[in-house]
Amino acid sequence: MTPRAERPAVGIALRLSATLLFAVMSLFVRLASAQAPVGQIVFHRSFWALLPILAYLAWRRQLPRGFTTRHPMGHLRRNLFGCASMFFSFLSLATLPLALATALSFLAPLLAVPVGILVLRERPGWLVGGAAIGGFAGVLLMLAPAFTGPALDQDTLIGVGAGLLTAATTLFARVEVKRLTATELPGTIALYFSLLCAAGGLATLPLGWADIGGTGLVWLVGAGIAGGLAHICMTEAVARAPISLLAPFEYTALLWAVLFDLVIFGLIPGLPSLAGGVLVVAAAVVVAFADRLRTWLRRA
Repeated sequence: MTPRAERPAVGIALRLSATLLFAVMSLFVRLASAQAPVGQIVFHRSFWALLPILAYLAWRRQLPRGFTTRHPMGHLRRNLFGCASMFFSFLSLATLPLALATALSFLAPLLAVPVGILVLRERPGWLVGGAAIGGFAGVLLMLAPAFTGPALDQDTLIGVGAGLLTAATTLFARVEVKRLTATELPGTIALYFSLLCAAGGLATLPLGWADIGGTGLVWLVGAGIAGGLAHICMTEAVARAPISLLAPFEYTALLWAVLFDLVIFGLIPGLPSLAGGVLVVAAAVVVAFADRLRTWLRRA
């Protein structure tokens, strides 16, 4: 199949579709968490994602070549971080409103700032440094409700802690993905991610899984299908438009999360949590587009 020509409008539409599909996946995960443990959800999310991923590889005429890899250890490293990120993410979704769990998922670029300072001796400048401080202040605001009630809110503590670990493991997973994209097909990366995460989820079977049928099974299968389709839309979007053009549309995920919280769960985040989530997302936007903002400030 010939390479796709750049079509920015189509790329943006695919990126928005991917964001919506990931939001739907998160919704299904939260619904399933009322009946199933996290490990069981991870297995189903990963196993059922294989169906659209394999169909995509077949459509791209990349089977059986899609199973070939030159860097098995690179996939192993990527998937150790990626699978850990999925476990922590689903734990966060199980214990927090969708909007707050989604906001915490944007912490990865903020965590890169102190890592760069401490490990790489980078000097990020006042704009990025200030944004990182603001983002972490947002996390403290999100934690505030856990300490203001008559008793310690363990769900909030666990959810925010899991969200922080999600961001940290996502950061390392992205580094490994960046290395793999130099030699591996995008479909191959997604395929091995689903295979190894399914194995990781299956390993939790001895810990006890729930006997689920009916709507619970629909949520589990739906999470996998939505996640697999989201990966495909992401891959196709990047093939049709520059990543820098697509990046801002990632943040529409928060709009979907707020809408789902309101319409499906009847949840409205408290003012401190909402303010904290907004701070985290705003800080992530500043870090992601710091170079453009510096240029604009110089011209102003």
